[in-house]
This record gives sequence, C-alpha cells and structure tokens, in this order.
Amino acid sequence: MDKKAYLAEIEKVIKEGPYDDTWDSLCEHPTPRWYEKGKFGIFIHWGVYSVPAFGNEWYPRYMYQKGSRENLHHETTYGTLDKFGYKDFIPMFRAEKFDPEAWIKLFEEAGARFVVPVAEHHDGFQMYESSLSPWNAANMGPKQDILGKLKAEAEKRGMVFGASSHRAEHYWFFNGGRQIPESDVNNPEFAGLYGPAAGITRDHNDLYDNPPTEEFMEDWLARTCELADRYRPKLIFFDWWIQQYAWKPYLRKFAAYYYNRAVQWGEEVAIDAKFDAFVHGSAVKDVERGQLDHIIPDLWQNDTSVAKNSWGYTEGNDYKKPSDVVLDLVDVVSKNGALLLNIGPKPDGTIPEEDAHILREVGAWLSVNGEAIYNTRYWKVFGEGPTAVPEGHFTDTYKKNFTPADIRFTSRGNYIYAIVLRWPENGEIHIKSLGKDGRYLKSTIRDVQILGTDRHPSFSRGEALDISCGGGIDAGEMPVVLKITVE
Repeated sequence: MDKKAYLAEIEKVIKEGPYDDTWDSLCEHPTPRWYEKGKFGIFIHWGVYSVPAFGNEWYPRYMYQKGSRENLHHETTYGTLDKFGYKDFIPMFRAEKFDPEAWIKLFEEAGARFVVPVAEHHDGFQMYESSLSPWNAANMGPKQDILGKLKAEAEKRGMVFGASSHRAEHYWFFNGGRQIPESDVNNPEFAGLYGPAAGITRDHNDLYDNPPTEEFMEDWLARTCELADRYRPKLIFFDWWIQQYAWKPYLRKFAAYYYNRAVQWGEEVAIDAKFDAFVHGSAVKDVERGQLDHIIPDLWQNDTSVAKNSWGYTEGNDYKKPSDVVLDLVDVVSKNGALLLNIGPKPDGTIPEEDAHILREVGAWLSVNGEAIYNTRYWKVFGEGPTAVPEGHFTDTYKKNFTPADIRFTSRGNYIYAIVLRWPENGEIHIKSLGKDGRYLKSTIRDVQILGTDRHPSFSRGEALDISCGGGIDAGEMPVVLKITVE
C-alpha cells in the first residue's frame, strides 16, 4: 500500500463526509442501539506473548529490562537476549488448534452479544492480514488471518464484531532493549517489529512526556484506518496511551474517517477509549477493570478479565469466581454500562478450561435471567444497600461482601427488575426504593415473579416493598432476579 496516497484518501473521506475532524462534529455521533441493548461482550487477548505464558501480556516489554522477573526468567529459560529475542517466539506461536467456529459457539453459550479480539497489542504483531507490515499472523507464526476468521464466524451467528488496537504504546514498548547493546531491539533488520523503542524505560503516564513522532502517528492512523476498512468492525477499542496530548489531532482524524466510513457502509459503530482521550460525548467511556458508583446518561463500559493478574494466557492465572463476574455485570448494567469480559487463549489456539468454565457459568445465569440485562435501560436509581462499590480504574478486584439488602435495578417497559445480589436464606426481601410512600415509584405494583421459576411470591408495600419468597431458592453466590410488574 502507498501510505502517502492512503493518508490523502483519509483526508478526502473526512472532507466529503458528514463528520469532520472537530470535537463539535464528533460529539454529534450517536451511540449504536446494538451496543445499548447488548450489554455483554467478549474481549480476546491473544498473541505471541501467549507463548512464554509468564507474568502477563507485558512480558515482551519486561524481558528487555535487566534484572526484572521476566528478564531473569527469560534468560534462564530461553537464553540471553543476543541469542533469543521476542521475535524468536513468533515461529512457536502456531495456533495449530485454533477453531474459530468453536470459539464463537462458546461465546454464544456465554450469552455474549459482541466480540472484540485484540487486533494488535503493544508488541506490534498484528493478528490480521495487513499491507502495511509483514509482522502479522497471516504472514508468519500461525499464517492465518485470525481476525478475518473470527469476524466471519461471529457475523454468521449474528454476533457484533469489533476490534481492539493497542498500537499507540508500541512507540516506547521495547525501549528497555535500547539499554542492552546486544539485544535484537537494536538490530535494524527487526525495526519493523520493535519500532522506535523510544524514550526512557518508565511507562509514560505523563500527558506530555515522550510525545511520538509525526511519522509514527501517521503510521498509526494508516494502520487503524486499514483495520477499519479491511474488517469493518462495528466497535474499535483503544487502550490507554492515546490520551497523550500529541495524539489529539490524529484521534479526531481517525474518528471522523471511521464515522464517515460507517455512514457509507450503513452501519452503527462506536469507539471505546479511556482517560478522556476523546472528548466526552465523542466516544464511549471505558473504565479498565473498574466501575462507577452512579448512573451516567451516556453508555459506558467496564473492560475486565476472567483472570486478576493478566489479560493474556499465563501458566497459573489467578481466576475470578463466575459469581464475581455476574455481580460485576449486574452492577455495571444498573448504571447504564456494558461489560467487556476478556479471555486469554493458549498459543495453540485452545481456550483454557478455566476461562471456558467461567464463560459457561455466566451464560447459564444469563439463560435464566437475561431479560433483566439485555434490551434494558437503567431505572431511576441504580440500586440500594449498604455495600459500596468503589469507583475508578483497577477497582473491580476489591472484595465486596454483598448482603440481601444490596439490590440493583434495571427496567424495560412496565417491568422493574430488582436484582438481589445475595439471596437470604429466609427468602425475605425488603426494597426501600419501592416503598409505597417512597420518592421513586408512585405506580401500582401488580405482580412479583422470581425469574427462572413459576413462583409469584406475596408482597406488601409500606415503608418498603416487602416480599416473602419462602425457601427453596438455592442461588449459591449468584444474584436472583425479581421481575416486578407496575402500572
């Protein structure tokens, strides 16, 4: 591909389309209805970093930092960096058991409505066919267009397909190798994989520190637009470093291009981003491994993983309980959010049994209670109860000891779904927000049903809605949904 000509085409599409590259224009772009209705998707971190399966998906960065845990493991296991660099893992990443049909069937069983594979992680290895770099899975390693195969299977089964780009961080990701003269990061032959490897070795949280070059940002724009054009994802997810100030003009250009292309395709699309990289209202707010403590009127998303320690596959991952995932899903949806749940496949293309078990357990709960999640909207208040859910990134592994008084609400039509986060042994539920003289509901309650059963328990309204469900409900640690009919 002639990159210069492609960049000119990008400018042409922006100029001729309904969206221009200004925040005012981009804030006019609506959130897709499929996203607001779907609520639950699967994220996939799979790449060359699954081969060492050590630490986490940042292994390729830390293996080049002398004295780090990953560096010591690497040199002990594979040899010194002049003999075995990150590039040497690529032939070992064969994906010989990769079965996209089986993957998508599992995601469907989990109750997911959309799927978002990582197209390119910080390591610079693309999981798709690209004309802009030979360092991709169609050309080496698996020698398969992983993204293309997943898209075909997902759309065959009616699942919305998205893609994630973590390319921005590639600018500095391998810079530890610059401090090791003998490492292959310093060999010009492999510059296409290791990239600029620029700046100091810390992780660049400052908004103005180590700005990328114009050449790198133009390459990022071309790669990201190629990803959009080649695969037409309905969702493009960006990781964190694009909030760095120098990126702002390029973010606007990409969004205008992508939104204009979507108009041409006749599709509803969205961009996910963190830390105000995009101006509020121009993209969907994403909170990494975290939640909000209140309702916001615009759809937002919590992206998190089945494992606490890593997004990619590692040996000995520390897994969450399925109930923790479901409880997060309920809390997020009650606050007008969606949950993007990550798994990390093995290098041979199989999904670890622990990951699959969690997905199936979530799917089993949704098969009974999904009407309280899908196609719902937030209610007047997200919930009630004594247990606080902390707001912010990286808070979703904080232990939350929910009680029978902790309840979350969703709604649809004339139904309110009261989701009891911890079912009481005596079956007695008291919902203050639905009391007769409360501030939130003046309507008449006609019926209460326990989803998944034919039981319609007795109830009365005083200071609270008091529901007597009796025994016989063995929910374990999973929440129970009460479907409340109002008129």
